[in-house]
Amino acid sequence: MKLAFSSNAYLDFSIEETIRRIAEIGYRGIELLADVPHAWPAGLLPSQRESIRRSIEKHRLTISNINAFMMNAVGDPRQPYWHPGWTDPDPHYRAIRREHTKRSLQLAADLGAPHITTEPGGLLAAGQTREQAAAIFYEELMPCVELAERLAVGLLIEPEPELFIERFDEYLEFVGRVDSLQVGLNFDIGHAFCVGEDPQDWVPRMANQTVHYHLEDIAATRVHKHLIPGHGAIDFAATLQAIAATGYHGWLTVELYPYIHAPDAAATEARSFLMSQLSVLKIEESVH
Repeated sequence: MKLAFSSNAYLDFSIEETIRRIAEIGYRGIELLADVPHAWPAGLLPSQRESIRRSIEKHRLTISNINAFMMNAVGDPRQPYWHPGWTDPDPHYRAIRREHTKRSLQLAADLGAPHITTEPGGLLAAGQTREQAAAIFYEELMPCVELAERLAVGLLIEPEPELFIERFDEYLEFVGRVDSLQVGLNFDIGHAFCVGEDPQDWVPRMANQTVHYHLEDIAATRVHKHLIPGHGAIDFAATLQAIAATGYHGWLTVELYPYIHAPDAAATEARSFLMSQLSVLKIEESVH
């Protein structure tokens, strides 16, 4: 297993400066935010892509994932982080999500990233049934799945509290219709904890679907607010042990976007806590 840090905690810094900081703290990987101000694909010039590539190479990082979930660039007043959603009733509006996802897949291919993550369908609109939302989500997602297959880039769905897919059974029901080897699960341990699905119990159950992990802590209230690992109620020892027991050797990406005012401190403390947990469990951080 390898530790990475998501650039979405560094919204006050350029992506080049973010890369430098994350590397100096000691992380091996970085999750690249496909959004402003880092790598919004619709506005990313070739020279900017090359600058990201050079910076990552210079600081000897690897892209663990491209985060195409967040869409601050749209600035929707209803929810500025991730709207528009896949299941929005307005076809013109949700097309923004679809085309952003396609561009993010191409960005991943261009930069050599293994996969992107996306949101799991938005909030149900007034009068919208789950069946209607599922049909819309499927219709919009499939062109992206086809592109992911052509590019050999993973397209990972991330269950989120209160959104269309928030539980693992809902995820399994939906992806069973998609039937593509390029579609997988981004297992966010905090999100699972929020909906009462304790990660140490669900890691083995979802191992055959999980391609990538997001790590953060959550308070005992199970309210969806990302905390530095060790500051909440998640049993990290049991969760990390469960992940190791599945034979997973991929990226564990720490996602602490609420800490934009002190990202270095949050990233440093998170890494120290996780490395100590891995050491106690006699789990070594992978080199490759």
